[in-house]
Amino acid sequence: MIESFMSLIADIGNVLFHEYMIYVLLAMGVSFTLFSGFSQYFALTHGVNVVRGKYDTEGGEGAISHFQALSAALSATVGLGNIGGVAMAIYTGGPGAVLWMWVIGIVGMAIKHVEVTQSLLFRDVSDPDNPAGGPMFVAKKGLRNMGFGTIGVALGGIFVVTLLISATTGGNMFQAWNVAESTYDAFKIPRPVSGIVLALLSAFVLVGGIKRIGSVAGKLVPFMCGIYLLAGLSVVVMYLGDIPAMFALIWKHGAPEFLGGEPAAATGAFIGGSLGYAMQRGIERALFSSEAGQGSAPIAHSAVQTKEPVREGVVAGLEPFIDTLVVCTITALVILSTGAWNRDAEATVPSDAITFAAAPDTENSWVATLDTLPERTEAAREILNLEEGQSWRDGDEIFFLIRTEASENTGTDLARVSGTVRMGDDGPNVSFNPITATAAPLFAEEAEVGLHGSYEGAALTAHAFDRAFAGVGIGGLGVGQLLVTFSAWLFALSTIISWCYYGESGIVWLGGRKLVPFYRLLYSGLVLLATMPFIGVSEIDTLSVFGNGMMIWGNIPIMLIFAPYALRAFADYKRRLRAGEFDSN
Repeated sequence: MIESFMSLIADIGNVLFHEYMIYVLLAMGVSFTLFSGFSQYFALTHGVNVVRGKYDTEGGEGAISHFQALSAALSATVGLGNIGGVAMAIYTGGPGAVLWMWVIGIVGMAIKHVEVTQSLLFRDVSDPDNPAGGPMFVAKKGLRNMGFGTIGVALGGIFVVTLLISATTGGNMFQAWNVAESTYDAFKIPRPVSGIVLALLSAFVLVGGIKRIGSVAGKLVPFMCGIYLLAGLSVVVMYLGDIPAMFALIWKHGAPEFLGGEPAAATGAFIGGSLGYAMQRGIERALFSSEAGQGSAPIAHSAVQTKEPVREGVVAGLEPFIDTLVVCTITALVILSTGAWNRDAEATVPSDAITFAAAPDTENSWVATLDTLPERTEAAREILNLEEGQSWRDGDEIFFLIRTEASENTGTDLARVSGTVRMGDDGPNVSFNPITATAAPLFAEEAEVGLHGSYEGAALTAHAFDRAFAGVGIGGLGVGQLLVTFSAWLFALSTIISWCYYGESGIVWLGGRKLVPFYRLLYSGLVLLATMPFIGVSEIDTLSVFGNGMMIWGNIPIMLIFAPYALRAFADYKRRLRAGEFDSN
């Protein structure tokens, strides 16, 4: 039943992220860029001055400053997508996925500017301490002013439904799962324990509303970004000579064939990725990370204190730059330059040491058996910071490669057979997960089978840092595990609280504040659900892609209808700025 449901969700997600959606978003981003006169440049110049407080004497309605609004929005975007999402894009699509993350980051600056300006133009400030805004208010108020009130309510309601889907999946469950996974990988703490702690910490912040969220985000975001970027830049400096080759690799495996691009071939732990799949995964992850066109950030920015709607739209243009072009790029360079994405096997066994047997009572299902685990290589033990004489730890996850049906996504016929290591009285042993095949699977390697460490999501980023700082750690834990686990908690907490606030705004729009306590209870429950043992990386990835796609399609019609309002307001704002009409500090 669950498998059928997840299969349906995956199919819908593939439709949502069809190439037509890519064309629509790219066309919108390019159009907004041209009609605004390259608002990206304006964001990087005037927007920085606004955030610095140069225009904070302006007054106006609202509850938080420009810096706090930017921090609150960044607390949702700078999250596990920057650690685990980038890793997942490279893990599945290869280096070329990064190229398309950059493309979305650049055009996303213009998209974010337009959608936030729209929300400021039509926000509800009837309660000065709790200003409300977002695409649902734009649709309702804007279309009512045009004489289409009923259509506005319907369009706003559709967006709110998609908002709640995205808040509970990508904004919640994806974050909680990655935290639990990286914490278990580092400290072997049961995943549900992480879920309980994360839910309680989130609730503490959420009860204070947007003012407390803005205050916490204003302190948390610069701190967590600073620590992570310093660590990432230190790795980039260590591999500085390889960085130009990494940029060339990103172009080679991401650019279309007529521009010299070619699919990423299978090598090491990477099983291959077609150009189309690299493009799809890069765009999915960039949209998930930066939230450009998703309509979420306008909800946070609508609480800002300002008399000029355009001013906050310009500030919002900084988000994709910081999130995608800076933080995501650092993560990608760490993963690629250290070789974590296509790493060698950590141990090898003769091919006849692994046997396949048909699973009982299950048709076309096979289970692999390996009687004795070999020693890890010396290099692997150093990277993992294992103690003297130690080769395996309880809970280590590994995989080997087999040949199966050819995949359009990977461009190869390779598949992974995953297993978990358990420490028994007679030493380490591995239990492999069943796989589906019409006949006994064939090994990818004929003579020897490589056993690779299985690192997915944030765990892959942690492994990349461990490779850079091999042999350095505390208590048997490498630098990467400590850094990423710490960062994951900060990033996930900030994202979860911001997305809960986004969802609350939708709940209030639908039925008033009386429903908020029930929503918070459900939201906290989903944090815990995401950390349950039966939830895996494929389910989390499928849910987050589905939620993200639903919300973007819910927001696209609203952006298209009201983009002219935002662009005209932007042109008028630039005219008045050049005329010296605005006072500054």
